[in-house]
Amino acid sequence: QGQLVESGGGLVQPGGSLRLSCTASGDTFKISIMSWHRQAPGKERELVAYITSGLSTYYDTSVKGRFTISRDDAESTMYLQMNSLKPEDTAVYYCNKATYGHAYWGQGTQVTVSS
Repeated sequence: QGQLVESGGGLVQPGGSLRLSCTASGDTFKISIMSWHRQAPGKERELVAYITSGLSTYYDTSVKGRFTISRDDAESTMYLQMNSLKPEDTAVYYCNKATYGHAYWGQGTQVTVSS
C-alpha cells in the first residue's frame, strides 16, 4: 500500500518546464489525498501542492500560477506540471500519499533549475 515511485526530475534552464510523476502501489490511491513536497539544501521540507480524491487542489503561493497538480486514478499516478521554473525551485521533490491517517513517502526526485 505504501510504495510510491517518482520520476521526471532533471536539470532545466530558468523558464523551462518539467513534469513529475508519482505512481502508487496498492488499491487505495483513489481515496487518498496526494501531495508534492520539496526540500532544498539547508531548508526544511515544504508543501508544494495537494489534490484530494474530489479533485480539490491547493498550491503554495510560491508556485501558484506556474505549477499544476493532477491525478489519474485509473493509473494510480499523480503529476506535477512545472512551468516557468526558477532557480529557487531547485530541490528534491517528494510525493506523499495520505490514506486513513497514514502517510507514505516516495524516495524523491531531484529538480535543478540552472543556466
